Amino acid sequence: MMKNVKSFCVMVLFFVLICSAGFAAENGEKVMTPRLEGGYVVAVSRETAEAEGWKEVMEKLVAKYDADVLIYENGIMEETLAVLKEKRPRYVCFLAQPAEMKGDFVGRAHRMMRKVNEGPWTDCVWAILTGYEPADAMRAVKEGPLEIRRVLGGTPLRLECAESGVWFSELTKNEKWVKEPGGEPTRVEGPDDTTTAIIEKLKNAQLFITSGHATQKDWMIGFSYRNGFFVSQPGAKVVGRDTAGVLHEVKSEEPKVHLAVGNCLIGDIPDAENCMALGLMHSAGVRQMVGYTVPTWYGYMGWGMTDYFYLQPGRFTVAEAFFANQQALLHRLESLSPGVNAAYDRALEEGQNFVPASMDIRGLLYDRDTVAIYGDPAWDARMADGQNEWTQTVTQDAETVTITLRKTGYDNTDKNGSQRGGRPIFVFLPARADVSAGVEILQGAELGPVVTEGFVLVPRFEMEEGKEYVVKFRAR
Repeated sequence: MMKNVKSFCVMVLFFVLICSAGFAAENGEKVMTPRLEGGYVVAVSRETAEAEGWKEVMEKLVAKYDADVLIYENGIMEETLAVLKEKRPRYVCFLAQPAEMKGDFVGRAHRMMRKVNEGPWTDCVWAILTGYEPADAMRAVKEGPLEIRRVLGGTPLRLECAESGVWFSELTKNEKWVKEPGGEPTRVEGPDDTTTAIIEKLKNAQLFITSGHATQKDWMIGFSYRNGFFVSQPGAKVVGRDTAGVLHEVKSEEPKVHLAVGNCLIGDIPDAENCMALGLMHSAGVRQMVGYTVPTWYGYMGWGMTDYFYLQPGRFTVAEAFFANQQALLHRLESLSPGVNAAYDRALEEGQNFVPASMDIRGLLYDRDTVAIYGDPAWDARMADGQNEWTQTVTQDAETVTITLRKTGYDNTDKNGSQRGGRPIFVFLPARADVSAGVEILQGAELGPVVTEGFVLVPRFEMEEGKEYVVKFRAR
């Protein structure tokens, strides 16, 4: 797997011991080390790096993660690529003001993050840190680890995966499900208009998952029946407008994650003043958000966030789940048509028309670069530990790395949404590995593992309960 496996193993063991400890700075704050070894880079325009407030956010990231800063000119983020290829950091944070988010900023970030190394894969765990004002971004940087126990859904959820929660159906009027700590999910009668009920629950929620029709400026709470709306207003305010036309302030201080897994356009930031994404960051406690920048129809990149983040409780942070889901999409594309990702990128660069060979390829390419992730990519926000369908462990000795999988007998299947289920098993390597000379699969080759310098992906297969499955490999 690497030229010097023994050194790698020593480094990993040392990393595991110190990664969550940090050390005390003079002002009493903790200087944090990202969970995955490999370094942290802030990519930022000169305008933002020198702007009042935003400069302080950049400096806070440097202090928190001992980060390197790469400054680019005239909005050309690609200027940083040569240095990124040299540094090959594990995390990249694009620090940007809202005005810089217009156009194809998100798509360019996606494509750039696949060029740090050779091959079709994304090479860094990344996110875009922004806000209506610098204070919004600063709150995200200052936030400590978040262990999510309370969830709120504007769409059906498997509440068994959370300690407590509630969801309201966007399809069936009055359908509401509730789970209390230690209890089972129970259906109760919900209100005809759920606007104020959702606003009240949002005050204390740590995870907010939504679907249904939306734009950059609003979210239609009910999809197949008459209900209220969440609406953005100037000054990064969000209000709920109920079916009687009455406005209700959406306000929460509780740090939270928003996964807009099935909403159109809600992740797009066309301007600062009238924008749902920025409003939720500014007034509703959202520290990290995932959402489409285009109308959604295929759904792989959106709904897959629940497959990795929510249905595998405790396993991945938000940014890690986003990364894993992206690699799953790229793997599916390469499995359907080897080289299609590179061919599509060339067509985009040359302004040429590209005709997908199938509807599946068309949908995957449509989703590939159009979903945004906002926040700090190294923020440790994850579900509280819970039941997973399988366990996965990574061990190493002087020559090999071994991944062991075991089915638990628990079923986390959830069919709500588009392109659900069947995601590959995904395992991060704690530190980047040197696989430049190739990899020898010693065990588990029949499972078709994909081994890269940063992760191992195993296509999903039927496991037998109680049986161990092993993928073992070493460098050539």
